[in-house]
Amino acid sequence: MRVITFNANGIRSAARKGFFNWLAGQDADIVCIQETKAQIHQLPSDPYHPAGHHCYYYDAERKGYSGVALYARCEPDEVRTGLGWPECDREGRWLEMRFKNLSVVSLYLPSGSSSAERQTVKFDFLARLAEPLQAMRASGREFILCGDWNIAHKEIDLKNWRANRDHSGFLPEERAWMDELFGPLGWVDAFRIVNPEPDQYTWWSNRGQAWANNVGWRIDYQVVTPGLAEKVHAAAIYREERFSDHAPLIMDYHYAL
Repeated sequence: MRVITFNANGIRSAARKGFFNWLAGQDADIVCIQETKAQIHQLPSDPYHPAGHHCYYYDAERKGYSGVALYARCEPDEVRTGLGWPECDREGRWLEMRFKNLSVVSLYLPSGSSSAERQTVKFDFLARLAEPLQAMRASGREFILCGDWNIAHKEIDLKNWRANRDHSGFLPEERAWMDELFGPLGWVDAFRIVNPEPDQYTWWSNRGQAWANNVGWRIDYQVVTPGLAEKVHAAAIYREERFSDHAPLIMDYHYAL
């Protein structure tokens, strides 16, 4: 089973840059997209509903902002939107597909880099997220939570970690939350099961030569329940073309829908 997650930073912009042409050759079973920055009525069937896939969008109320999407070759048993609190759901940040005992989620956590107010929103989101994460683990279902978490967990996960210790995305409180996620809460960073190497990034600033020099951050994840950890087969970050300031994260699992 191939699962791709990608922050498009505008799905129409990514389409113009060739994302859907590339996607057609990836043999993906499930595609999770974040930051669509569009309303469903603005997205005609071609290319935003790829042939052979069941496609779902969950838009933000605010136009041109946030939003997530999911594509799947197999029709899901159920599709769920949102987490039940307005700060999450008005911004279109959670979309879940259910297949038998497996759930796959496209998740877009808030960024706190634009202002202190948005950082407060981010901290509140993280605090609220702990309870549903615990409930998911207790449900007995397997989960793959795909998306832009807007946090680099460890020093290995960004190039200039020393200079960013007081910046949103690498704050001590955010990193401690990730420690909790991958510790007591019992979730697993699937990418690191198969790739423990440095310089593995999924986002680069548009300033300077960050992309060219690979001065990046790893903030896009596939976070899985422990039952899927042993089924992780391979991982790749696609950098041959640039569709967004993020790169697609491709992961293969020994798992059949």
